[in-house]
Amino acid sequence: MPKRPHATTEFALIAKHFAPLAAGFAGAYGLLDDVAVIAPAPGHELVAKTDAIVAGIHFFADDPADLVARKALRVNLSDLAAKGAVPRAYLLDLIVPRDVEEPWIAAFARGLAADQAEYGIHLIGGDTDMTPGPATIAITALGEIATGRVIRRGGAATGDTVYVTGTIGDGALGLKAVRGELPELEPRAAGFLIERYRLPRPRVGLGPHLVGIASASLDVSDGLVADLRHLCEVSRVAAIVAAARVPLSPAARAAISDDRDRLKAALTGGDDYEILFTAPASAAPAIAALSARLGVAITAIGEIVPRNQASGSESGDVVVLDASGDALPLDREGWQHF
Repeated sequence: MPKRPHATTEFALIAKHFAPLAAGFAGAYGLLDDVAVIAPAPGHELVAKTDAIVAGIHFFADDPADLVARKALRVNLSDLAAKGAVPRAYLLDLIVPRDVEEPWIAAFARGLAADQAEYGIHLIGGDTDMTPGPATIAITALGEIATGRVIRRGGAATGDTVYVTGTIGDGALGLKAVRGELPELEPRAAGFLIERYRLPRPRVGLGPHLVGIASASLDVSDGLVADLRHLCEVSRVAAIVAAARVPLSPAARAAISDDRDRLKAALTGGDDYEILFTAPASAAPAIAALSARLGVAITAIGEIVPRNQASGSESGDVVVLDASGDALPLDREGWQHF
């Protein structure tokens, strides 16, 4: 990113590129005040989520600015979707290197504008700053849900079925493709995986429909196994998953082929941003109908069991069975932040 013109001030950048993103949300005050005001509809409450992405860790420094912006927003919208919330507004902390140029900022804002139009959400505030380190984008997303109806991690019960939306492993394999680690993969398949890594598809339209159906839910960001373990820990249960039932895209299947290590990468690599949830067996017809109505694949991949039924596995409260019915040994469960 080339040098930013010194004549451009922080407030000029905000007025030019970000204030238009607040238009239409009265409580944002055109980004001319120090705070924003947001009130939920009667009988509803706000759901808040904040997540950050950092250049060199969550995206590449030379990734297109508009895609970086959209990924930063979407990883937060994914969490709201998993809780059953409808997104309403967000705050942005944009911390960029000192040599950033205004055209990069403009492209970044255009990416946000595109997703605001798609998801019906508005920017209502935040902060901009510079750093000698890598670009860091932190977003706090605010959603709305009927009071007391948020889908938490802690509601899974023995006998519940484990479901996941969409496909798993595309993001992790897409990162491998960007790094040149899948040289034999056909270019079209590689391009699909790379796009999935760079631009998640949060299940915003589906999430609110899981209220009253799902017993527990979260999004898959750190890796399928790791995130299912998080759910199991809070619910004080265990899970058994059949690797053969985990949904894979055609591109992911081509990348994995018979490579056991790549299968493990798909199960533990993260960056999927799909919804992982549990529901009682009686909910199966409603889930199938919901999947058909919204055109979103929802796949049953396992079952919730008592903790003692999953003991002895390297992955603790989550056992993944291979095609032979044996526990698949995993070197790691998912992404570790520290």
